[in-house]
Amino acid sequence: MKVVVVGSGVAGLLAAVKASRQHQVTLITKDVLGESNTHYAQGGIAAVTATDDSIAEHVADTIYAGAGLCWEPAVQALCEQGPHSLNELIRFGVDFDRAEAAAAAEHGTEYALGLEAAHSHARILHVGGDATGAGISNALVTTLRRSNVTVLEHTLVTDLILENHKVAGVSVFSSDGLQDIPAEVVILASGGAGQLYRHTTNPAVTTGDGVAIALRAGAVLADLEFYQFHPTALAVPGSFLISEAVRGEGAVLINNRGERFMQRVHPMAELAPRDVVARAIQQEMLAQGGEPVMLDATGLGAEFLKQRFPGISAACRTYGLNLGKQPIPVTPAAHYWMGGVATDVYGRSSIPGLFAVGEVACNGSHGANRLASNSLLESLVFADRATDVLDQPWPNEFEFARFHDQPPMRELEIDLGYDSNSPVVDRVELQTIMWDNVGLAREDLDLRQARNNFKAWRPQKRSLRLFTDFEDANLLDLAKAVTSAALARTESRGAHYRLDFPETNPNYARPITVRKA
Repeated sequence: MKVVVVGSGVAGLLAAVKASRQHQVTLITKDVLGESNTHYAQGGIAAVTATDDSIAEHVADTIYAGAGLCWEPAVQALCEQGPHSLNELIRFGVDFDRAEAAAAAEHGTEYALGLEAAHSHARILHVGGDATGAGISNALVTTLRRSNVTVLEHTLVTDLILENHKVAGVSVFSSDGLQDIPAEVVILASGGAGQLYRHTTNPAVTTGDGVAIALRAGAVLADLEFYQFHPTALAVPGSFLISEAVRGEGAVLINNRGERFMQRVHPMAELAPRDVVARAIQQEMLAQGGEPVMLDATGLGAEFLKQRFPGISAACRTYGLNLGKQPIPVTPAAHYWMGGVATDVYGRSSIPGLFAVGEVACNGSHGANRLASNSLLESLVFADRATDVLDQPWPNEFEFARFHDQPPMRELEIDLGYDSNSPVVDRVELQTIMWDNVGLAREDLDLRQARNNFKAWRPQKRSLRLFTDFEDANLLDLAKAVTSAALARTESRGAHYRLDFPETNPNYARPITVRKA
């Protein structure tokens, strides 16, 4: 069977390696192999390895962070299979940091464990202190290069090819122009869409291509309104991520008067769920004229910070900042998309032959607000589960069990049409509108204005498109979809906050689905 894997983060790399054992696999990535959100992940990967921790507690923490929208079977699969997937990474050569003898004896694990927001236990494994993503990515790239997977770099998947409403391949664009690649199965592992926003911790490749091509092909999407903003990006051009693990070790947030403010916001203070911390920072910034707040890690000691967070310490130095000797300026930035292609617990979508795993997918495991360091875990677990069922017949009448348990509160149909006489979409302006109107705090008038702005643009004519024009077309489709979903959810929940509907409505603890009209 011919299988195409789209994306080379942890989900794509693992899916390609495992699928290649029995199938003919082509992996397509629009940059070099391994360039993805995975490579830049700092904090680590959450999994139960300690004897004083449990799967049940990991499940409970995930559901709590998900603000009432997690689908429990997906959470259960995520947390139960986590240790197995972790061991698989270790067999592929990932060398997780080891604990000192006293800590190992205390927690009953050989691994050094970090604590992050909304976790009840220290359960975050890391590599090289704060280079976890790179450690995992490099090991999987090495493994993949030893396999028989065909790799196409600097190649962009532009559309799915369907025959009789089933996957038949993909259309791609590269320096050789447009061409079609036949396949019986396509596994989307193309990551998120941080480039929808003016400020993001994501690399330039994150233009939501997989979600956009699935939307155009007619797939069901879900939870698009839930975009997580990481509370602490360095307030410099490029929004370099300052891992939550720094706060997990004891760093605190202070305003321009030198006062801690998270203690009066949430009982978990700096380790409250990400949406809570991000909005609290935004409020402090508004109160001090837009100035960033400060992250104070000086109490941890310069030597400890240099050893535990070598990458972050080095990045700070490039901007003339010393993490161990002075507080550093931080601000929220777009980080992770809980929404995406709706799937079952094996990554199967509503289109036969189309799988989605990792950030491109929405299986219900993250709910309205992802628990810190569950993203790498989700990519591993569901890539693993998808490859386990590649040979199984697609359900004749595909139904999402999640939507039986949580019937959608709205089923939106998005008009992707445009006036051919309209101006071509401007990426920078789109990102600015998304940041200002569809960002951390939203309200009806701003959302409607944003939607009208997006309707007034068109993508570049297909015959004239360069690489970035295809990306811009994807961003335009996704901006319309995210804004429409945000308008439809008239409550505040998790990462979705409405100024005009600030309360959480228990009757709305259900997904909103989206498909093209």
